[in-house]
Amino acid sequence: DGRILVSVGGDLLGTPFLDLSGQVSTGNEQGLLGMALDPGFSENGRVFVSYTDSDGDSQIVRYTVSADSPNRLDPDSAFTVLSLEQPHTNHNGGHIEFGPDGYLYIGVGDGGGQGDPDDHAQDPGVLFAKILRIVVAGDQEPYGIPSDNPFVDDPSFVPETFVWGFRNPWRFSFDRETADLWIGDVGQNDIEEIDL
Repeated sequence: DGRILVSVGGDLLGTPFLDLSGQVSTGNEQGLLGMALDPGFSENGRVFVSYTDSDGDSQIVRYTVSADSPNRLDPDSAFTVLSLEQPHTNHNGGHIEFGPDGYLYIGVGDGGGQGDPDDHAQDPGVLFAKILRIVVAGDQEPYGIPSDNPFVDDPSFVPETFVWGFRNPWRFSFDRETADLWIGDVGQNDIEEIDL
C-alpha cells in the first residue's frame, strides 16, 4: 500500500520509513514494488524506490534520509530518476537492486495485457520487457549509462538495456559467490521461467 516500515528489536516503529500511500496505485500487480539502498547508504543516506503512481505509471524515485531521524526518509528529497507510462495495469516488473558493480538494475515488464498485445518483449527500442542497468552515482542526472552495457553501441536498442525479451521479470538476485544474475520471469498459463 505504499508504506515502508522500520522494525527495531522486533517492534515496528509507529512512523513509517516512507509513506507513499497517497501516491501509489494498488490494483492488480501495482503498488510499492521495490526498494534498494544505495551502496554508499551509510554515508549518503540515499534510498531508491520503485512503485506505480496513482495513474498506474512506473516510477523510480530517489529519497534521502531525514536530517531529523535515521528511521525516516525526507519526503521533500524526492527525485525522479525514471518514469515510464504503463499501457496496462499488470506486468510492471518493479524489482530494483544494486549489482556487485555498483550500478542500479531495474526489472521492467512488457507492460501487461495477455499475450503482450503491444509487442514490447521483442522491441529493442523501448524500455519495456528488460532488465535495465544505469548509473545513479556522481553528477549524472537523472542517471547515466554504463559504457559497457551490452547494447550501448547498437542504435536499435535503448542504451539502458542489460538483458531483454522478458514478460515480467518481477524478481532477480545476484549470486553472492559468482555475481551471476538470476531472474524470475512470469509465464502465462503453463510455464514459469528462471533465467541466468
